[in-house]
Amino acid sequence: MSMKVTLTVDDLTLAIQNSIDGKGMDEEQAYTLAQHILNFFGYSDRIIDNILEPEDRDAFYMLEDTGILTTEREETTLYDGREWRIHYWLFRRERIIELMASADPKRKEEEEVSVYSELTPDMWKRTK
Repeated sequence: MSMKVTLTVDDLTLAIQNSIDGKGMDEEQAYTLAQHILNFFGYSDRIIDNILEPEDRDAFYMLEDTGILTTEREETTLYDGREWRIHYWLFRRERIIELMASADPKRKEEEEVSVYSELTPDMWKRTK
């Protein structure tokens, strides 16, 4: 049985940055968008479409184009015989993980700067 890992704002920010037009998105914008999207989902992987306002739906469509989100629908028959469709938005975790892993190597190098790289040789000398 696999355990579902919670998607964090930082995870989604990185995925968004790496997905937009292959050029990346400004980190602050990506973070704001990630927070906005996660506020709808909470700890769930699926939300119902009819809670979205048109401007929110536009952001969801943009993320669908990048592969971060996808849609599904459910059809049911009402008591009077009419068909009713319910539309949902879902996270595509595999794609999010893939996008997180495709981080720009230059950005990764900047993030992985060691604190020791800034120390001068005389700082390593022992004092008695």
